[in-house]
Amino acid sequence: WRIFVSTREIKKYIEKDSKPYNEIIAKGLAKILDLDYAPLLSKIDNSNVLDVTIKKSASEKEYKSILEFITKNNLEELVFTEAQISRFYPESTLAANVLGFTGSDNQGLYGLEYSYNTILTGTNGYYLYAKDANGNVMPSEYATYIPAEDGASIVTTIDSYVQRQLENQLEIIRVNHEVQNRVCGIVMDTKTGAILAMANSSPFDPNMPYQLDSVSQAKLDSSGYTPESEEYKALKTELLQIMWSNKAVSETYEPGSTFKIITVATALDLGVAHTSDTFSCQGYHMVGGWRIKCHKTQGHGSGFSLAYGLQMSCNPTMMCLAERIGAENFYSYVKKFGYLEKTGIDLPSEAQTIFHNPNALGSTELATTSFGQRFKVSIIGHLTAIAAVANDGILVEPYVVREIIDSTGKIIYEHETVVKGQVVSKAVANEVSDILEKGVSGDGGAKNAYVDGYLVSAKTGTSQKFDVLDENGASYLRIGSTVAYVNTSDSGIAVIIVVDEPQSEVKYGSVVAAPYISSLLTNILPYLEYESSKPKSTVSVKNYEGMSVSEAKKSLSTDSINYKIIGDGDVVISQLPAYKTVITKELSTVYLYTIKRDEELIFVPSLVGMNILSAQETALKLGLNIKLVGDINPTGHHGYVVITQSITPDTKVLRGEVITLRIAYTEFED
Repeated sequence: WRIFVSTREIKKYIEKDSKPYNEIIAKGLAKILDLDYAPLLSKIDNSNVLDVTIKKSASEKEYKSILEFITKNNLEELVFTEAQISRFYPESTLAANVLGFTGSDNQGLYGLEYSYNTILTGTNGYYLYAKDANGNVMPSEYATYIPAEDGASIVTTIDSYVQRQLENQLEIIRVNHEVQNRVCGIVMDTKTGAILAMANSSPFDPNMPYQLDSVSQAKLDSSGYTPESEEYKALKTELLQIMWSNKAVSETYEPGSTFKIITVATALDLGVAHTSDTFSCQGYHMVGGWRIKCHKTQGHGSGFSLAYGLQMSCNPTMMCLAERIGAENFYSYVKKFGYLEKTGIDLPSEAQTIFHNPNALGSTELATTSFGQRFKVSIIGHLTAIAAVANDGILVEPYVVREIIDSTGKIIYEHETVVKGQVVSKAVANEVSDILEKGVSGDGGAKNAYVDGYLVSAKTGTSQKFDVLDENGASYLRIGSTVAYVNTSDSGIAVIIVVDEPQSEVKYGSVVAAPYISSLLTNILPYLEYESSKPKSTVSVKNYEGMSVSEAKKSLSTDSINYKIIGDGDVVISQLPAYKTVITKELSTVYLYTIKRDEELIFVPSLVGMNILSAQETALKLGLNIKLVGDINPTGHHGYVVITQSITPDTKVLRGEVITLRIAYTEFED
């Protein structure tokens, strides 16, 4: 509520009644609105207008007190209230960087609020009226009424469940890998371009946009600046700007090896390479007198296939393909995939790709570009290009607003899919997708993106940041990322997660991003009704309560599930894990109780960082049951460690409780 007074009328009433209305009003309003009396009195005494705002946003409680004050003192002609519109975000931080926020006058400042400000706001109604020379309103025949026009409502493509799952994974990554420059992710419908989720780690609350998130506040607090200093204020402003910005749309980065998907698709589409071709890698490739290394410095050997080269992310393979493609064709396909223009997504401040001038795309530049270095793309732009490969080679425009609805509920705009072109053939797109999927389900570098029961095509990448160097002029900061997609005959989703400046010991996209894409897809694919093949290693526990012990034993033995009988009774009266709990059967034991269950509590240990064998042994010794997720085919092999656990360490749980452990292979350097 806005509280305002007419100082002109106050002065008239003082003259007419010889009553100190100025003091009465100043004292009353100061008390109710928690304002200083003297400045308020001065404000009333030193102006002579019809409308002086005393408080712009009074609370409901203050508003009611003001009404009582007006009535009690007969101030209806002197003190006024006016309802104000205030934007409220009921889900707090959810999708904050997509939604944006409004300013003090409810004008959109960021995100959808900014892009669709005119549509959302509508037009205020008003009166036009004439006044005489003394400022008095003239008769009504001189007045004109202009009616208000209601704003419309927008319906987004954001799915709140998918959004929440994405945000949860980004926060886990930020904490686990000590990320310094935020984590970003997008989930996109490959067929239509609809954005199902888009998020940054440590999102702000649009209801309190000028309050730093906890991570940004910690940076400010540790700066050493005093709150009164100009340096402190400048840093806070900078941190707010970063916090508000939508990293997925407004920033660029070097995509690294995830771009190898584009290089391979281009070579196959042009016909300059075939899956039957073989390649060699001795750990480097000579280009223009430069020895350009592979991430595997000892080399990948010789005589391997193109599929293997992509799955193992071999740089020399990509450089050889680029030589066959040629600079002119390579530039042409970069353009066809949409990198050289903005995607057109309906969000503000979309960043533009920073790419080589076509005349300056020499042999060295072509080589480094082939494996995603020395140029920058926006995250939304890169995912849109990858989604074209997932979508049978068809490039579509991404979007966030699905419908616009007027105040009567009528749909006045409905988005239709915008197809930008066929960038590669359907056969090539499917061929690349098949290579990527076999790299995930097999022993490729993206196997940490594996999801039990689904065919996931994925590629990992790790790029250097060359715009920040150490004292020796060397790059030391990394960006780890993974792109992945899942297709059916009539639908598909693509996902990207970008981890900017992880500080953990291992910084590769295969470790800091791929396992979390696996977690995300594990959670959202069933929700989105993607059909799963029968899980390979997990089983849902049956209900054994009420069965005879002999019946329960027979059932468990048939299902090859370990069990333990507690007590000498003939009937199962309780069980752990509970009915319908999902477990990895070869690593779990079902406890069947024929006597009243002993509520024995155990402390959950910290298993994150352990190799998988040690983690299993530790958990099983305590009586915990295990559900493994991730690439679980090579369980127990060297290089596999636990990266997350479902129950926080030191939590007390019942013996037999199920703990979910996500494992990842940590020794693939890409």
